[in-house]
Amino acid sequence: MKYTPAKPPLTGETLDTLTARLREAGEPAFRAKQILDWLYKKRVRTWDEMTNLSKPLRTWLADTFELMPASLVFNKQSEDVTDKLLLELGDKSLIETVIIRVPQEGVGPEHSRKTICISTQVGCAMACAFCASGLAGLKRDLSAGEIVAQLLQVCYREDARTPRARMELASFDNIVVMGMGEPLANYDATLLALTIVNAEWGLGVGARRITLSTSGLVPKILKLADEPLGFRLAISLHGATDEVREKIMPVNKAYPLAKLIPAIEQFTEKHGRMVTLEFILIEDVNDSIDQAGELRDIARDLHAHVNLIPYNTVAGLPWKRPSNNRQERFADVLRAARVPVTLRREKGHDIDAACGQLRLKTEQDRGQLVAPPVAQSA
Repeated sequence: MKYTPAKPPLTGETLDTLTARLREAGEPAFRAKQILDWLYKKRVRTWDEMTNLSKPLRTWLADTFELMPASLVFNKQSEDVTDKLLLELGDKSLIETVIIRVPQEGVGPEHSRKTICISTQVGCAMACAFCASGLAGLKRDLSAGEIVAQLLQVCYREDARTPRARMELASFDNIVVMGMGEPLANYDATLLALTIVNAEWGLGVGARRITLSTSGLVPKILKLADEPLGFRLAISLHGATDEVREKIMPVNKAYPLAKLIPAIEQFTEKHGRMVTLEFILIEDVNDSIDQAGELRDIARDLHAHVNLIPYNTVAGLPWKRPSNNRQERFADVLRAARVPVTLRREKGHDIDAACGQLRLKTEQDRGQLVAPPVAQSA
């Protein structure tokens, strides 16, 4: 399904495209930069707040663009200060954006480092067996403007909590494109959104602070390797052999490890950046010492960092997280080989922070979905 809004979102415009639209309307080019400053630096919520623009121009903007294509339904906060924002789009679709806070030693919680996890699709078509995002399938891709709007909604919330010292700064530290959907399946919109976020006239977030995640779409990884913007890359691996990976990730049938690993190597060679391997630990599926050894070898060959993520329980799915001792034994295999590894302790488990959980529950409560099918055990 494709959604075409009555008016395109201003958040999907670049400086060049907005300049062209303004010229067609008989306005000088410099107005584009003024408008984008109001949007991203001053973060106004209405057209009338753009006080250095003429009233006719503000009227034209209101008639031509949607200022904010995503509205906040509610914000659910965890005991570990993880926030999940549930956002509603123009067609009533729901998406999720997560604020992950990491407190810094010696300072108050208002100065915690913030990583924002954003979505690129409504639902997901990848059908990973452990994930809530794909339980109801793929509804549609997000537009670039809808992707960018998630970050502005975060800024609105964070600006209210902690006033900014400098107007040009984003109200967060890092972005991970790891929310609902497969980002590289929505390649053009995702790259346009990240270009806007990265640009000086946008939110000005450096490419090194943006991590793009994929389940392993090899042709798009190779395409991404040729892009000039040096975003970081994370691979949702979740299985260190084809046999294990295919049980939980159907994408592995099209792009097995023999194709995926060379594509990762090519990306690393072109960008000179360490890739991250994401590995969700699922009890009796991929948490064996044998899997740890296979993952160790892959990570060592790729000079990659490994993120081990204990599974977040999803209602209707049979999977469980391993015990803490089993998690540590798995991590110790990597540590012994001096593979850089982070064992993530759960964030937001009490607010359904795993991708797609909150959206799925809300849609069921609204009667937009029937109960999701229970996945078959792999």
